[in-house]
Amino acid sequence: MTQHLFRLDGKVAAVTGGTRGIGRAVAIGLAEAGADIALLQRNLSQVDVKEEIETKGRVCHIIPCNLNEATQVKEAIPSVVEAFGHIDILVNAAGIQRRSDAVEFSEEDWDDVLNINLKTTWTLCQQAGRQMVSNKQGKIINFASLLSYQGGIRVPAYAASKGGVSQLTKALSNEWAKEGVNVNSVVPGYVATDMNTALINDEERNKQILDRIPAGDWGKPEDFVGAAVFLASDASNYVHGHQLAVDGGWLGR
Repeated sequence: MTQHLFRLDGKVAAVTGGTRGIGRAVAIGLAEAGADIALLQRNLSQVDVKEEIETKGRVCHIIPCNLNEATQVKEAIPSVVEAFGHIDILVNAAGIQRRSDAVEFSEEDWDDVLNINLKTTWTLCQQAGRQMVSNKQGKIINFASLLSYQGGIRVPAYAASKGGVSQLTKALSNEWAKEGVNVNSVVPGYVATDMNTALINDEERNKQILDRIPAGDWGKPEDFVGAAVFLASDASNYVHGHQLAVDGGWLGR
C-alpha cells in the first residue's frame, strides 16, 4: 500500500533541462515511476532521452521550447496539454551559469541568467498553474540552489536568480495550496554536472568544497530521482512551499 503513494501511473510530467544532468535523471526516474513525459527542449533532433523513456513503456513527446524564446516558452504548456490531454507535473530543472568578478559582470550575462533561471521558471509555472488550479490538482517542482541561501563567489546573477526561484516557489504555494496544487523546490548541493566542471577542475576550490560537504563527495544526477518522485507523487500531498535540500549535508554544517 505504501509504495503506491510513490507511483505516477496515468500522470503526465513536463520537464525542462531533460537532455542532460539532473533533468535527464529526473525525467527518466519519473517515467520509471509510471509517468508519461513531455520533454521541453530546444534541440528537437536529440532523441536519446525520449527513446530511453519509451523503452520503459511510457509515452514521451518532445515539445519545442527554446528557453530564450518567450513565445515558445508561453506555448509549451498548452502544447503539452494538446499532446497528452492534461498536465499533472511540471519540473523546472533547466538552468545556466555565468562566472565573473562582480565588477566585470556583463549586463548580457546578467540578463541571460535571470531570463533562463527565473523568468522562464515563472512563465512555465504560471502556464501550468492555470491548468492545475482549474483541475484542482497538480505538482510543480522547481530547482533552486544552495545559493538560494548563500551568496556564492563570482556568480551574482545565479545567486539572484536562485534566490528568486526559492521565493517564487513559496509565493505560488501560498496561493495554490488551497487549490490542490503543490509547489515545492529541490535544493541541489554541489553536483558533478557540466555546470560545475570549472569548480571540479580547480584543484584548490574542489578541495575546499569537498572538505565542506559532510558526505565527502560531489552529488550525482541520480541522487535527485527519489526527491523528485516524492514531490511529484501522492506521498507529498501535504507538502507545500518546501525547499528540499539534496546536498550531502552542506546546509546542516
